Amino acid sequence: MTEKTPKRSEQTMPQFIPHAPIHLLTAEDANAVLSDLGALLKSCVEDGAGIGFILPLSSEKADQFWRSRLDDIARGAAYMIIAREENNIAGVVMLCLAPQDNGPHRAEVAKLMVHPDHRRKGIARKLMAAIDDLALSLGRWLLVLDTVTGDRAEHLYPTCGYQKVGIIPDYAYGSHGDLDATTVFYKDLR
Repeated sequence: MTEKTPKRSEQTMPQFIPHAPIHLLTAEDANAVLSDLGALLKSCVEDGAGIGFILPLSSEKADQFWRSRLDDIARGAAYMIIAREENNIAGVVMLCLAPQDNGPHRAEVAKLMVHPDHRRKGIARKLMAAIDDLALSLGRWLLVLDTVTGDRAEHLYPTCGYQKVGIIPDYAYGSHGDLDATTVFYKDLR
């Protein structure tokens, strides 16, 4: 007789305890702050962040993006970490686990964003350090990510230990509506 795999809600959170003001959210936690996450996404896109959206971005579409991530968080296929400042969500980042049988050691870092009012305070670095710790607690030691070539984030990742793989031209439309290249990075946590 085979044992049934427990649903995410029955599983315990990973043995990862972030340092305040960094918080690992459950799906229920994320759902409770959905409009705050949507407002963060909207503010970052309006400020020019290349994170998958084209202007204008409605509040409804921003909220729907986060709502669409709740099932992955509930199943343990993705994790969300936020940074708070003065009771506001100042930043967010996600870790999306590779679902393939041959990828139990890797994950993608996604949707790192810091509200424009909270930049230059080290929040992005704290979120990236927390992602490293979380990934290791899950047995994921190879991390990958991509960012718009020339974006401010492109300069952050090497300072967090990421290695540049290369550039893919005309990868996606940016928030301004023009095609942007993307720079691909990886980090080996071993």
